[in-house]
Amino acid sequence: MGSIPENSGKPHALCLPFPAQGHVTPMLKLSKILHHRGFHITFVNTEFNHRRLLRSRGAASLDGLPGFRFAAIPDGLPPSDADATQDVPSLCRSTKETCLPHLVRLIADLNANASAEQPPVTCVVGDDAMSFALDAAREFAVPCALFWTASVCGYLGYRYYPTFIDKGIFPLKGNFTHGVRAEEQLTNGFLDTPVDWTPGMSNHMRLKDFPSFFRSTDPDDFMFHFPVHVTERLAEADAVILNTFDELEPEALAAMRAMIPATASIHTIGPLAFLAEQTVPKGSPIDALGSNLWKEDATCFGWLDGKPPRSVVFVNYGSVTVMSNEELVEFAWGLANSGHDFLWIIRPDLVNGDAAVLPPEFLDAVEGRGLLASWCPQEAVLRHEAVGVFLTHSGWNSTMESLSGGVPMLCWPFFAEQQTNCRYACVEWGVAMEIGHDVRRNAVEAKIREAMGGEKGREMRRRAEEWRDTGVRSHANLDALVDDVLLSGGKAR
Repeated sequence: MGSIPENSGKPHALCLPFPAQGHVTPMLKLSKILHHRGFHITFVNTEFNHRRLLRSRGAASLDGLPGFRFAAIPDGLPPSDADATQDVPSLCRSTKETCLPHLVRLIADLNANASAEQPPVTCVVGDDAMSFALDAAREFAVPCALFWTASVCGYLGYRYYPTFIDKGIFPLKGNFTHGVRAEEQLTNGFLDTPVDWTPGMSNHMRLKDFPSFFRSTDPDDFMFHFPVHVTERLAEADAVILNTFDELEPEALAAMRAMIPATASIHTIGPLAFLAEQTVPKGSPIDALGSNLWKEDATCFGWLDGKPPRSVVFVNYGSVTVMSNEELVEFAWGLANSGHDFLWIIRPDLVNGDAAVLPPEFLDAVEGRGLLASWCPQEAVLRHEAVGVFLTHSGWNSTMESLSGGVPMLCWPFFAEQQTNCRYACVEWGVAMEIGHDVRRNAVEAKIREAMGGEKGREMRRRAEEWRDTGVRSHANLDALVDDVLLSGGKAR
């Protein structure tokens, strides 16, 4: 199952991630798996990220391997060499409006120059946020699978956005009768309103647990309407790929299947990190292909090796989260005052519009028990026995990697469906506690102490280790994806 039939032409999958770290990473894992299954791969970055990868991983890092090649298309934004994630709304708008002709031209060029070493493109695997991949695949009459790289509960949160309009929640309007301005709804308790009209989602949802883009007073807000557009387009795909497993989100998956026609088959292949680890030979050239857009600092492993099991707080806010320097300082003193060792990832662009500045007295206070780094191989860190808890922004890759490592979480969600992931981790899966949007050092300290040594923390660890050992169907689901869709011989609708 899931292998290439004898005497058939070698299949060629063109893989197109959305150009942000949290999307590039899972798409590259999936591409490596497909390559191991016998596919020729063309992995398509944007030109901006192509340059970033060359800087972070070296001049030869994108030379590719036999049967695995990298390509690049423009993203439509002004030229930049910044070592930072681009503005997400601008990126979503520009890729949606400008990238399709570049992708079509790339596929046409690949087909025109086809050879025994590089067969013509036979299928497209696109990130759902790049749903124009569907249009390109249709132009060449090849199957298209769309990869929803976020959670299924997050998907449902977006699909219920039209109901936010129907119920008058979006755009935020305030209450002029009672003198409440729309902006005040963000802080006056309105977002704590319980929600019981979203079938398939947790019974504990509040407005503030839904993807954050509805928090706008503009009825035409692009980032409210964009996820509605791309999530609805999943129904047009020949297959839907999900980095989750059935036991983790059963009600959400059932609701998703009811929303999407059977012609778009749904394949849960998570945890993707485990599937890749079990499929791609460790230490092989294909395994060595990396996706980190920042230069990795591997010295943290020597530091972790010297720490007792479960003694270290690992802090990483992902690739997009930004904060004020005041918030950074509150986190710093919360970590310092907790008394626990910590590994803290501080990206160069973490502080909004400025460089991160930590008080000298903080650095003195944590000397010997705190390590600061600019980026790291997060998946490997989360599997290190020294790590006791993960302070995270609740991005889906981070959530799945934490569950795969059996590591409980402290959540500080930033935007998009991270709020939804946080709520599920806390009340549905029992593996997390939320720090709270308004960062205060005393709260950070207290949550760390409880997560590392309290009764709640021990229960979170037990549940996280249970989830680590759950989910075993991903190989069979991958087989179905390969055999029934990607090798369908152009039988796309």
